[in-house]
Amino acid sequence: MLLEAIYHRPKQNWAYAYDGKTLHIRLRTKKGDMDQVHAIVGDKYAWKETQELIEMSLLSSDALFDYWEAAVIPPFRRLRYAFQLTSGLEQLILTETGFHGAMPENSNSFFDYPYINPIDVFAPPAWVKDAVFYQIFPERFANGDAALNPKVTEAWGGDPTPRNFFGGDLQGVIDHLDYLGELGINAIYFNPLFEATTNHKYDTEDYMKVDAHFGTNEKLKELVDACHQRGIRVLLDAVFNHSGRTFPPFVDALERGASSPYADWFHVREWPLRVVDRIPTYETFAFEPLMPKLNTEHPDVKEYLFKAARYWIEEIGIDGWRLDVANEVDHQFWREFRAVVKKANPEAYILGEIWHDSIMWLQGDQFDAVMNYPFTNAVLDFFAYQTMDASTFANALGAQLAAYPQQVTETAFNLLGSHDTPRLLTVCGDELGAMKLATLFKLTYPGVPCIYYGDEIGLNGGGDPECRKCMVWESEGQNAALLDFFKQAIALRRSHAALRGADIRFIQADETGRIIVYERRSGDERIVIAMNAGAEPAEVSIRLDDKAVEEASREVAASADESSVDLRAESTRSSKASSTLESTSVNGITSRIGDLPAAGASAEAATEAAQALSGRYEWVSLLRHTEQTRYAESSSITLQLPAYGYEVLLQQKL
Repeated sequence: MLLEAIYHRPKQNWAYAYDGKTLHIRLRTKKGDMDQVHAIVGDKYAWKETQELIEMSLLSSDALFDYWEAAVIPPFRRLRYAFQLTSGLEQLILTETGFHGAMPENSNSFFDYPYINPIDVFAPPAWVKDAVFYQIFPERFANGDAALNPKVTEAWGGDPTPRNFFGGDLQGVIDHLDYLGELGINAIYFNPLFEATTNHKYDTEDYMKVDAHFGTNEKLKELVDACHQRGIRVLLDAVFNHSGRTFPPFVDALERGASSPYADWFHVREWPLRVVDRIPTYETFAFEPLMPKLNTEHPDVKEYLFKAARYWIEEIGIDGWRLDVANEVDHQFWREFRAVVKKANPEAYILGEIWHDSIMWLQGDQFDAVMNYPFTNAVLDFFAYQTMDASTFANALGAQLAAYPQQVTETAFNLLGSHDTPRLLTVCGDELGAMKLATLFKLTYPGVPCIYYGDEIGLNGGGDPECRKCMVWESEGQNAALLDFFKQAIALRRSHAALRGADIRFIQADETGRIIVYERRSGDERIVIAMNAGAEPAEVSIRLDDKAVEEASREVAASADESSVDLRAESTRSSKASSTLESTSVNGITSRIGDLPAAGASAEAATEAAQALSGRYEWVSLLRHTEQTRYAESSSITLQLPAYGYEVLLQQKL
């Protein structure tokens, strides 16, 4: 055993309450170092009567470590625990005081989770796990009311620049809600809607007023009500880190200097406010003079911003906030902000824009989730840029899965493009196959997927401003096949609980290859997804016996020439079963997969195989892009995956 690699500490992502009665306990060990890990658990006040040995399962792995997890329901909401580590003939006990060769007689040295206090349990809104978000950049989505157009409005569909306008507005969104419903969207994230001078509106002038180019507060209320009637939630962008240059308190500070009653609303290094050698004498967002940083420790600033946070929830009915530049605002502000928002609506979703590790914002006292850019980077590196092999990809996500509590994983905001990044299709080199795989992976991975407007119809473009093109509404300008794929993939996610939970296991991920196979589970539902992220066809064999899948998941970084992959079957199911996949999926309609013997076998053998499988299970193809020639022999299913091919399989009992 490599003792230096073994790690645990109470709280954060290592020992936390998943709900009011269940604790999740995790331990890190060197990758492949342990045969078994057990948790020794019990109540500290009744240790002898409640002591129990619980086997821990492998949660995930990365390039260096395995992460083990056990779910424990303490009999009295408190838990004392230690770990039993087994590697070959060696066995050690880990307690809070270190490693022991035998079980300590006194449990006082064990780790301690003092008590599950319900108020401390981190519980993001339940609805978020079932959401599929759609991000709308309001100025470029649809022009529904030409009377609101800015004085200089260019023809719809022209080349975007940092400063031009095309007239997108709230009425345009209302006019296309049926389109979003048909796509399968049930949540919208809007870029800022409040009064500002730019086309992006991140330079807020009035936090209490919808920008006149978009409509009115009443029009936003109409939009929110129309969304709610369709089962669509609405998330607004809040820019509380900084305001705009035309924000009245900043205008007053510009005019009156240090004598302004708003002087302390901002972080000023030197009066008067000005720009010296391109650097403002006051704090800003990214040295941008138009965006002065707000002093969120000031009581009057907090009162103003909290009033805005309440107003749009209570009066307009929005379902939550996306918080811009959230990591540059003090933690105490966000703690108080959460209390204000949750009092207005306990089910409001609070989403922070943070591009790095975010555990300190995700303890249940600040945000419900963050924009999951580490996920974004890994998916793009594997599917789009192809700078990452399958094993490294699985390891990157394995580390992330272990870095956060399960409820954080379930509600993480997973995106592959936004107003801040190049378009997904462009990042994929305009290769539709790679784009589809990345999208399908996002929609079958734990967390909350978000689609950037226009991706579904094939909009491309580099970074800002190219990623902010006008939406194309003419059918001849849309990629109909791509749109149909998005509809099917979204419907797939919304139809299967296994795709919306946190249970994921990578079964195959080659060190030098482009093949990944992973499994998603929820209760009795089991879905397996196989993908070929390469430009060449590939063959994938999937074995069905229970023991082999455990070995495969432990060896997920196996070499590219190992083609067999094992999937868990229920212990009552036979590992001798064989299946041939011969089906199609059209317009999202589920097709059944017949149970047949190996390719070339006789009709009698087919009948015998079918009878042998009676009372066991079969596979259903939910979504696929595979070659027609597929076969089975022994206990394995073999898929012929073309370049950028995929197959989504559901296991169900006969």
